[in-house]
Amino acid sequence: MAQDRVEAVERALTVMEAFDTPRDSLSLAELADATALYKSTLLRLLGSLERYDYIQRDGRGRYRLGTTPARLARRHAPSRQLADLVMPTLDALCRQTGETASLLALAGDDVECRLSALPDTDLRHTLRPGQRWQRQGDVPSLTIPGGRMLCQALPGTAYWLSLSGPKGRLPAREARRALQDAVAQLHRHELQDYPL
Repeated sequence: MAQDRVEAVERALTVMEAFDTPRDSLSLAELADATALYKSTLLRLLGSLERYDYIQRDGRGRYRLGTTPARLARRHAPSRQLADLVMPTLDALCRQTGETASLLALAGDDVECRLSALPDTDLRHTLRPGQRWQRQGDVPSLTIPGGRMLCQALPGTAYWLSLSGPKGRLPAREARRALQDAVAQLHRHELQDYPL
């Protein structure tokens, strides 16, 4: 079995395992302590992991998980079951309003887009699964230059539905009504059984 080992891959996986921690981000020194790898080795591995968005580096030089692990995890149950349940509603909401419809997950002050349906138009808000931002206030909406995001909570869950797009294209009253109808449709399902 020793001949089946690829040491560089195993080192990269060791780096990924270091992120199984309650901390949001890790410094290079913290990663070196957690992995017992030299910083020079870590920097090379982190560079490759960043290129494929397994790892992201913030402005302070700290590292956190990128969007790729979450995207890959969503391809398997129970996340796939959640997508099978929610995507028809998002697709219908997108067709009805002409705006980007998405399912957002809230974990503390972090917001992550879990699923999205994009309208077939050049002028749109392109929101992709795995995109993250910090919540500002009670609602997980994202600030969009020249645009707007409206959100509606799914009762009893940490999920929200949102509509986003250019400011003024869809009247707020119509957007809110469409979101409320979609929430009512999804509320019949037990979405709280699907983990964040």
